[in-house]
Amino acid sequence: MTDQTLLSTLRGQLEDERARLEAQIAALEVGSDGTYDDNFADSGQVTAEQSENLALLNQLNDQLDEVNHALSKMDDGTYGICEVCGRPIAEARLEAMPATRFCIDHA
Repeated sequence: MTDQTLLSTLRGQLEDERARLEAQIAALEVGSDGTYDDNFADSGQVTAEQSENLALLNQLNDQLDEVNHALSKMDDGTYGICEVCGRPIAEARLEAMPATRFCIDHA
């Protein structure tokens, strides 16, 4: 299990990441109200941009889910344990990817 100083540092990073992701999601949701300039001639371009925004929004929501999952694992004392093999995840991997669920062998 990781030491308390590292856990505290990683929790801070995860909470910062959560705030960043929530802000990005909120900005995309506000910008995706489905309206566009009536003078815009290429509705295909509008559709393409809306599709890109939706894909980005889905990706950000997935990342937010991973961050929230990691924070939940910290709260219940199972953070840093591989969800496949049950062995501890290396501290270097946690530092590089604080929201990871898996050890390097199962990544």
